[in-house]
Amino acid sequence: MTIDGESIATPTTVGIINPATEETVAPCPICTDALLDQAVESAERAFRAWGEQKIEVRRAALKMGAKLILQNIDDLAMILTLEQGKPLQASRDEFELAARWIETTADFEIPTVLLTDDDKYFTQMIKKPIGVVGAITPWNFPITLAAWKIASGLLCGNTIIVKPSPYTPLSTLRLGQILQDAFPPGVLNVISGLDSLGEKMVEHSGIRKISFTGSSNVGKKILRASATEMKRVTLELGGNDPAIILADVDPKQLAERLFWSAFRNCGQICVAIKRLYVHESIFKSVVKELCLVANSAKVGNGLHPNVQIGPINNKMQLDRVIGLVEDAKSHGATVMTGGARREGRGYFFPPTILTGVGNGVRVVDEEQFGPVLPVIPFRELNQVIDDSNASHFGLGSSIWSANIKGAEEIGRRLDCGTVWINHHGKTSPLWPFGGTKWSGLGHENGWMGLENYLQSQVISTFRS
Repeated sequence: MTIDGESIATPTTVGIINPATEETVAPCPICTDALLDQAVESAERAFRAWGEQKIEVRRAALKMGAKLILQNIDDLAMILTLEQGKPLQASRDEFELAARWIETTADFEIPTVLLTDDDKYFTQMIKKPIGVVGAITPWNFPITLAAWKIASGLLCGNTIIVKPSPYTPLSTLRLGQILQDAFPPGVLNVISGLDSLGEKMVEHSGIRKISFTGSSNVGKKILRASATEMKRVTLELGGNDPAIILADVDPKQLAERLFWSAFRNCGQICVAIKRLYVHESIFKSVVKELCLVANSAKVGNGLHPNVQIGPINNKMQLDRVIGLVEDAKSHGATVMTGGARREGRGYFFPPTILTGVGNGVRVVDEEQFGPVLPVIPFRELNQVIDDSNASHFGLGSSIWSANIKGAEEIGRRLDCGTVWINHHGKTSPLWPFGGTKWSGLGHENGWMGLENYLQSQVISTFRS
């Protein structure tokens, strides 16, 4: 771990499993209560100087951090593939994206707002850092999502303690070591442990804000636990994103984009397409084209050449995906392709396309977070909009149509944080990202994301 700029070993460790081989990659340190206190104290000490630094200094440090990531990308990508399972090129892409995210965010401005300037009062609202931020990240994109929090949090003058998922901590721990050359001691700490460590971070009085990306159930627990200290929270939670395919599109032209919008990263993306609603007039054609892409996709160990889809990251998630598919079969689903775990070692589950199910079946109503896609025909536009909105989740949605204006009008009727037209899942450091309903509170990225790492203070001067 990295605490106060120093590498810290622990007497207790846990083995991290390679999901492609089910073998142990390396031991991961387990943070003790005393070491958590030490990390918080380090971040508190560093906060005053870091928060009072000129923003140009913080910008330069972040950009140096981005360069260090790129300089170490081969080492970092290998670690990520070994513990997460994604293809090696996808791991490289993730670190490159993280570096670009940090560089772009570093150029953001933190505004001072003039409220009144008249004969009696000169009043401004300034933006100040919150303090120590606890950043808790998931196992699907551990580096990208850490970069979102590190970039915005540190630019605003906060100090950060990052805790990665216990399934994929190694690449984040290594990243923490590398980035110490960019930041003063205590500004960026990286600790690791089991889920109980995240609970202790939420309850710790020295941590002023929690930024969490993960499941809705855990997000609810964080929200309840944070109330005791009135802790600020940003929660980017689960999604069950629908995509609506209208009758005026060409299935052959869309198949590749639709498929990878659902199955990239083995479907383990909060904003992956998880329900595909297709107009009945092109339903059979869309299913046929998707199955052709699915059957040509190469599934395997992410270290092997030409692999496009790696394993599901962990046994618990594999069992959940198997359970959802079996439940769908019991409710009359037809497995068009895939449908069963691949024999042998590794948590491999081929791309699976289901028909014959709809709203009310678990695989449609719940977030699969795996390589399974139910495809559902529709006839009436109003009905498919109601079906899309009939969910506790509201992260993203997409509409696919040749009629752009009409698609945008449909998008305004969908209850979610982001609507994509003729694409799905694209994010940017320039765009605020967040959800409605069970999909979260607050935003990451863009100017709204920056606001979530700042607190406002009004300064009003009476002119005598």
